[in-house]
Amino acid sequence: MVRKRVPDWLNSSLWSTTPADDCLHRYSPSPTTATSTSASAAVSEPTVQPPVPVPPPAAPARPQSTSPKSEIRDPLNKNSNNDSNDNDQNGDSSDVSPDEISRQAQLLAELSKKVINMRELRRIASQGIPDGAGIRSTVWKLLLGYLPPERAQWASELSKKRSQYRHFKEELLMNPSEITRRLEKSTVCDNDDSKSEDKGLLSRSQITHGEHPLSLGKSSIWNQFFQDSEIIEQIDRDVKRTHPDMHFFSGDSQLAKSNQDALKNILIVFAKLNPGIRYVQGMNEILAPLFYVFRNDPDGEMAAAAEADTFFCFVELLSGFRDHFCQQLDNSNVGIRSTITRLSQLLKEHDEELWRHLEVTTKVNPQFYAFRWITLLLTQEFNFADSLHIWDTLLSDPEGPLETLLRVCCAMLILIRRRLLAGDFTSNLKLLQNYPSANISHLLYVANKLRTQGSG
Repeated sequence: MVRKRVPDWLNSSLWSTTPADDCLHRYSPSPTTATSTSASAAVSEPTVQPPVPVPPPAAPARPQSTSPKSEIRDPLNKNSNNDSNDNDQNGDSSDVSPDEISRQAQLLAELSKKVINMRELRRIASQGIPDGAGIRSTVWKLLLGYLPPERAQWASELSKKRSQYRHFKEELLMNPSEITRRLEKSTVCDNDDSKSEDKGLLSRSQITHGEHPLSLGKSSIWNQFFQDSEIIEQIDRDVKRTHPDMHFFSGDSQLAKSNQDALKNILIVFAKLNPGIRYVQGMNEILAPLFYVFRNDPDGEMAAAAEADTFFCFVELLSGFRDHFCQQLDNSNVGIRSTITRLSQLLKEHDEELWRHLEVTTKVNPQFYAFRWITLLLTQEFNFADSLHIWDTLLSDPEGPLETLLRVCCAMLILIRRRLLAGDFTSNLKLLQNYPSANISHLLYVANKLRTQGSG
């Protein structure tokens, strides 16, 4: 199977331009900031050794919620405009550890520099971005390459991309009736000198084949509209099912409906710009954390532009995983089955006894559980706050999120190896499809140990 060429729009200079400072004034330069670094260390550096998470403390981390779907308050901003019923389930400020306070100070110091040291930012962020700092939005945009390391370029870069997204919406979300109406107005203006008794109505001969609602031609705007309607209906259904336990995404409030509309707009625009993939169920789950983090940015201007910022970051994130969503590539060396095979090989390398018990003795095919783990980036296996912590580490890896994701998945298996070794097909499959509550710091520490063991 020949791999499909990456769409031209994905390779546009728009995605990687480095065009000024007025945004995010809360990161004012500090006179005691560490020595500034050159811009050359700012972009992706494949030769850089990945950051090493600090081992978790001996005492257990804050208790995880018993249900992976328990509702949480906004972990970014205590005064969030989330529903008032989203009470504190992540702990209040008294629960913040000294390590988190130190990490927050380091991140703020790094963000205050004129040129961000991306290597240092990755190292700090990989250990988890403190929820109360309100800086996860900015850090993620930097890690995804949406913001350039040079702070002076932020304002112009954001303005350019937000304008581009508005253009996408105007071009791609317009109803064919509006397109036809504009064509009619244009025709009336062009033929103003030869007015007929039709008074501006198009005669049958003036309506092109592509503008007729019953046209089946490939170039017909109406035919394309009806084809898109199926995808739009699917997007609408999936968006309404996104995190039904969170008032931010679900319910009849004006906030929830506004957020759902934003998610739908992003997914529809993405589907139309990327006809090779279109929309695949599950993309809404990957989109949700990005939009949630950006929409809850303490900076009101940044929060208001969350839809546009989320779209571009979604594109950047999905660019490393898009082959997983292309059914034609499922059996290729870049498809989802190949990635699941890599996970199986990773487990065999680090714990052959467990691998043999799962795949040989009990015959638990990794596709039965790993397909969802990988395609949805673990968003369905842990509660929302823990997912954000895991994403801090995934996005911080200079090798790309996929390599770290596979190690985290492997660590998930190793952490419950005793239960798996004692189980049969049925019990193991149930356990893996409903992963138990875990200490996320310890999970990420084990995942990093797999990296060092593999390189050693």
